[in-house]
Amino acid sequence: MENKEKTAKTRSIGHYYEMLSRYLLPQRKTLIGLAALLFASIGLQLVNPQIIRYFIDTAQSDRSLEPLYYAALLFIGFSLFQQVVSVVATYVSENLAWRTTNQLRGDLAEHGLKLDMSFHKSNTTGSIIERVDGDVNALANFFSSFIIHLAGNLLLMTGIIILLFRENPLIGAGMLLFVIGAVFVIQWIRKFALPVWTKWRQINAEFYGFIGEHLEGTEDTRANGATGFVMRRFYGLLRRMLPLRTKAFLGFASMWVTTIIVFALGNAMAFAISAYLWKQGSITIGTVYLIFYYTELLAKPIEKIRTQIEDLQKADASLVRIRELLGTRSKIEDGPGAELPSGPLEIVFDGVTFGYDDEPTLADIELRLAPGEVLGLLGRTGSGKSTLARLLLRFYDPREGSVRLGGVDIRECKLGELRTKVAFVTQNIEIIQGSVRDNLTFYDESVPDERMIGVLRELGLGDWYDSLPAGLDTSLASGGGSLSAGEGQLLAFARVFLTDPGLVILDEASSRLDPLTEHRLERAVDKLLQDRSCIMIAHRLATVERADKIVVLEQGRIIESGPRKALAADSNSRFSRMLAAGLEEVLA
Repeated sequence: MENKEKTAKTRSIGHYYEMLSRYLLPQRKTLIGLAALLFASIGLQLVNPQIIRYFIDTAQSDRSLEPLYYAALLFIGFSLFQQVVSVVATYVSENLAWRTTNQLRGDLAEHGLKLDMSFHKSNTTGSIIERVDGDVNALANFFSSFIIHLAGNLLLMTGIIILLFRENPLIGAGMLLFVIGAVFVIQWIRKFALPVWTKWRQINAEFYGFIGEHLEGTEDTRANGATGFVMRRFYGLLRRMLPLRTKAFLGFASMWVTTIIVFALGNAMAFAISAYLWKQGSITIGTVYLIFYYTELLAKPIEKIRTQIEDLQKADASLVRIRELLGTRSKIEDGPGAELPSGPLEIVFDGVTFGYDDEPTLADIELRLAPGEVLGLLGRTGSGKSTLARLLLRFYDPREGSVRLGGVDIRECKLGELRTKVAFVTQNIEIIQGSVRDNLTFYDESVPDERMIGVLRELGLGDWYDSLPAGLDTSLASGGGSLSAGEGQLLAFARVFLTDPGLVILDEASSRLDPLTEHRLERAVDKLLQDRSCIMIAHRLATVERADKIVVLEQGRIIESGPRKALAADSNSRFSRMLAAGLEEVLA
């Protein structure tokens, strides 16, 4: 058991060192400046009581008042300088915390974006946000000044003890026992509080995940009368959170109360020893004040160490969760870097089998589409149509078989290269909070404004663009509340034109549009498909009429495939029966 605890401690120290070396040590100049400020503050705190002692002892004597004036001015000057140093140190410390934690947030966000879809399916948006922001906030003090403040407070305590020993060994020994006892008691209480903070951070993430999920889906919740169910879950989470929060607060309160008791005992010890030494004539009344001042001053670093240890408890819990996230490896890794050919891409599915769980969603898929051809992909909901599209973008990898584009196994490609050559347009268009330019290029500054405006006009969005108050700099709300469904779809098409991919996947892109808007969209599709391969996941006859080939999926298997015209002419084909009955009805 002891060996396990030692191993866990060693691992924890290693994790802290890793974080410090990665995020804090690059800020060496700022750290050195902060250390100098803190050590200057420590020196001033140690000197000021000496001035006061001199003032008291001189005031009791029959000497001239002139030295008292100088001592008072010196004390005021040192005190003001100490406050200036303290303010500057606080500013530098907070600035350091902001820079280091922002860097960590950026690394976590980037890592989260690189993780495969199975991770994002199993973790709510709220819980990921809590890790990226909430857990990092808990590390802010640790990054900004924990080591320096800890070293500074230890140095301050050491300086006070040495000066007390210099005054009298008895008072020095007594205060040394006080410090050792206080630190030991605080450290002993800490080991009981840490597991509670870890659980608290975990359920906090779960709570924010729940809130984020249901705020996003509030429209469906209300429409389906599920408000009561959501609120029951909400109160259930609160009931689970309360005992943990209570225990965590009790851990904090026990440290706070213990510190007060320890300080009271320290003052009582200082009072008793000072009274004894003064009665013996060993010290002056100014020295009695000095001892009390230093005893009170001892409380300050011990209190700070207590709060820092409390922050370290939170940091321990947050660090574990942050390392878990950073340690999560994506199942989808970059390939060695094989390049895809330019122009329309050939598509080959060779014996592909895939499933999100134990049951296969796609089984033994054999499919080939020549460069520049259009494939109409049909099937009932849940037949595997969208899954097939996700495999082409490597959101997932097949369990068996391979997917090739332009003769290249897509597992050999860099993910960035693959996703610039394959464009995926769904009926649910993602509009980010930002300018029109940002939404068109996703922050790619190499795309000229003239090209963006030309693409918008070419796709029939000229009037919409002319109505924008700030042109490409006009802000769009997150979710696209200011856009109609048709405008959102055409904006998504404009993105595709700007990236110029070799393969376009249209996933039921016109299923929610009115006839007039759909007509505009169909004209945009005609332009979009020029010199590109295309897969159309469709529910409408008008959409598949431009397909060269048809594939019908059922329960993850291809039950029919072939040229569209040949299948339409064959009265025994599944596609022909769909045309006769009405495609929407058959696939419903």
